[in-house]
Amino acid sequence: MKAFLMTFTMFGMLAETGTAEYLKHAQILGGADTRIEQIRKGDAKLVLADSKGKALPAGTKVEIEQVKHQFLFGCNIFKLFNCETPEQNTAYEKLFSELFNFATLPFYWWAYERTADTNLDDTTDRIIKWCREHNITPKGHPLAWNYVDPKWLPDDPKASMDIQMARIGKCMKRFEKDILLWDVVNEAVEHDRPDLKKNSPKLTEAIRLMGVPAYVTQAFSEARKANPNANLIINDYCTDQKYENLVLSKLVDKSGKPSYDIIGIQSHMHGGYWVPEKTWYTCESFAKLNKPIHFTEATILSNIKTEKGWEVNSESEAKQAREVVEFYTILFSNPMVEAITWWDFSDQGAWMAAPAGFLRKDMTPKPAYEELKKLIKGKWWTKAQVRTQENGNVNFRGFYGQYRVKATIAGKNVEGIVEFKKGDTTPISVKME
Repeated sequence: MKAFLMTFTMFGMLAETGTAEYLKHAQILGGADTRIEQIRKGDAKLVLADSKGKALPAGTKVEIEQVKHQFLFGCNIFKLFNCETPEQNTAYEKLFSELFNFATLPFYWWAYERTADTNLDDTTDRIIKWCREHNITPKGHPLAWNYVDPKWLPDDPKASMDIQMARIGKCMKRFEKDILLWDVVNEAVEHDRPDLKKNSPKLTEAIRLMGVPAYVTQAFSEARKANPNANLIINDYCTDQKYENLVLSKLVDKSGKPSYDIIGIQSHMHGGYWVPEKTWYTCESFAKLNKPIHFTEATILSNIKTEKGWEVNSESEAKQAREVVEFYTILFSNPMVEAITWWDFSDQGAWMAAPAGFLRKDMTPKPAYEELKKLIKGKWWTKAQVRTQENGNVNFRGFYGQYRVKATIAGKNVEGIVEFKKGDTTPISVKME
């Protein structure tokens, strides 16, 4: 970490000499492929047997193809079933499922429960079912955020907070078998900014009365109690020392251990693309906490803002594609990062009406979509053809994730599914049926 900070300072000192560009690529981008090979791939050992448990004969030809990454490549899925036309809905589903293995589902309280007696659980069930059918891992976002007060909350801030805490447990219990990843608290660092005081006076005042440490600690305690098997994320757009000092360092249990499982980092780039130094430095500044990092909300714009609005041109879309490839490559090459979630998939209905999508408003893919797909399902994807050794043993090197293994035995096509995870060193048994 100290060495990187020194190097980071050098970039500014050497900017006028032209050396900074070389150092950037040499230390961050230039070494990315090597780091990816080391941290995202491993040597898998399989033992293949037929449906009766008999080892496949030596010399049997085996086809191995990856079907899912262990790394979570995702996006919010807010427009699923809700595009402007049926044709656009079909395109959205197809393009989403062809690229991502991870989806963020909306749990914004003011919209999810418009009255005290209604909710969108049935809609969430439908999205979860779609995710299951497409081998996509769902995440809930967020359980607690004082962005807008539900209109039906009581005037008493303490009573409102009691309802908020109960809601955390209620949501997690309702979906305890289907959603095992949750953004528990969103944007606690600057919880009292003016727009929140205006739009969420009750919850904002409740947080002030409790204090941020007590607020986040109780929220995570309620979440952990509701589902001990879930992975709990603290999420924020603040990436400076305030995040650690005001929230992360305070979010501990009675024994002093962190109450959170994952550090969530937002990276909305509406104000400009993060240079590789900033992206890498952000990862390294939180790495010392020894917790996995999720980039929970990533945005890179494709169009240029003019007086007339967002101007669409091929060069700006090409620039977005180049920056997306660079950004994902850096994050995929950092050992602490385990997930990247894009925000939003399409320009249709995108946050702040900004052209952040991988798809245009008509659901046609931008270059960024195509280039990212070349990475996730091409360069970073494993296919192999091997032959069994003695006792049905098969070895291959590949990216961590889920694989489909195919073979032909006595004229019959058989296959099996296997999970190859980071840390797997012993042979994995696969039943071929």
